[in-house]
Amino acid sequence: MADSGGLGAGAGPGAALGVLRAPLALLALGLGAYCLCALPGRCPQVARVPTPAPAPAQAPVAHRLTLASGPGRRRFPQALIVGVKKGGTRALLEFLRLHPDVRALGSEPHFFDRCYERGLAWYRSLMPRTLDGQITMEKTPSYFVTREAPHRIHNMSPDMKLIVVVRNPVTRAISDYAQTLSKTPGLPSFRALAFRHGLGPVDTAWSAVRIGLYAQHLDNWLHYFPLSHFLFVSGERLVSDPAGEVGRVQDFLGLKRVVTDKHFYFNATKGFPCLKKSQGSNRPRCLGKSKGRPHPRVPQAVVQRLQDFYRPFNRKFYQMTGQDFGWD
Repeated sequence: MADSGGLGAGAGPGAALGVLRAPLALLALGLGAYCLCALPGRCPQVARVPTPAPAPAQAPVAHRLTLASGPGRRRFPQALIVGVKKGGTRALLEFLRLHPDVRALGSEPHFFDRCYERGLAWYRSLMPRTLDGQITMEKTPSYFVTREAPHRIHNMSPDMKLIVVVRNPVTRAISDYAQTLSKTPGLPSFRALAFRHGLGPVDTAWSAVRIGLYAQHLDNWLHYFPLSHFLFVSGERLVSDPAGEVGRVQDFLGLKRVVTDKHFYFNATKGFPCLKKSQGSNRPRCLGKSKGRPHPRVPQAVVQRLQDFYRPFNRKFYQMTGQDFGWD
């Protein structure tokens, strides 16, 4: 009897090629979808406040000015969370927004990587209004790995304070992959993307791997900003001791330590700290479902190979920053 899993007696070379093409086509679709997810997105739309209708001719001038103005003014940021993706930047931003003297843009503007041609006036128009003494902030994690970003930021403000949230580059890469996999279920395995030829050389062309080369990216920034302009936040300690890490950030920004341990509780289900009170509300709030998502199982041999690969880069990063993050 013919093997039901074979091509059949009457199948020729064309049928064999058809069978081979099917898995190749699926692989191509998966890689194509991943590439699309990795492409830069569009610039965010500016939230426009509707222009008030012209005041009647008899209305007093003071009334017309009240309609056209609001408290504070839009300023360029004095501090930026510039990286890294899947390091804990969203958590840090939400924790800092509890501080009354911090005003932060909720979305990522991507000005210094994707939207620079729109100009500084456009960028400033995105910012929330602030009063004197308040700090304007935004966070876009891809700035840290964008080669042009340091020069562009320096041109706007050479005194900028820069915050980098870093995390073990191996777990960061797996988390990055998990995020993309949730949007593109047909992706190749983590191992297939992280290495060439099985467990051959690590593929640093893959962004999930390349982002974790922190020392290389920081070297680019140090051509424009001194180390004193940076604060490096541990993504691991942001989970285990959020009040301690946020306290360091408040000190760095010259703010009173208003956000303290009384603001946090640990959510055992998510495995992540949550806020007892969120901004503008008295109700507890955790970050969205995308935060703390389970990671796919990655073979230990793959994890070990990546740990060995990153070790010299990690040690160089420790030397550059004067901090041992304990990843090795």
